[in-house]
Amino acid sequence: MIRVPEVRVIGPDGQQKGILSVSRALELAREEGLDLVEVAPNEKPPVCRVMDYGKYKYKQSKKLQEAKKKQKTLQIKEIKMGPKTDEHDYQFKLKHARRFLSEGNKTKINILFKGRELDHIHLGKNILDRLAQELSDVASVEQASKLEGRNLTIVLAPKH
Repeated sequence: MIRVPEVRVIGPDGQQKGILSVSRALELAREEGLDLVEVAPNEKPPVCRVMDYGKYKYKQSKKLQEAKKKQKTLQIKEIKMGPKTDEHDYQFKLKHARRFLSEGNKTKINILFKGRELDHIHLGKNILDRLAQELSDVASVEQASKLEGRNLTIVLAPKH
């Protein structure tokens, strides 16, 4: 697959073997029982390494899996309320929001307005402001309260 006449060869131990013809480099790799892999195709001359390509690909995939394992996926938990939410229900939703934030998840709180409730958006804003204030010890406001259609939303992010 290597299409140039000469390449710089690096042996399996990391030592440079010098600039060799491709046929000589392949011969060297076969003597070692390994593969000739082009590692820097843009150099003049291109750099090739004598290595076990299957083992190299396996190690690469293991590194990728390990990196994915250490990655933390971010979730946005959602809580829905109404502008006429009673005190007990409010406390219940507050407890859930606190739990979501302590687990490290962002929390989106929606207030849904039905029918003529849209005339009293200030009630929803009061609920969201109160929620943000009561959760200020564990969360910071990432997105302030915003009206989207019939929903009033706020996004809270956990404090680290």
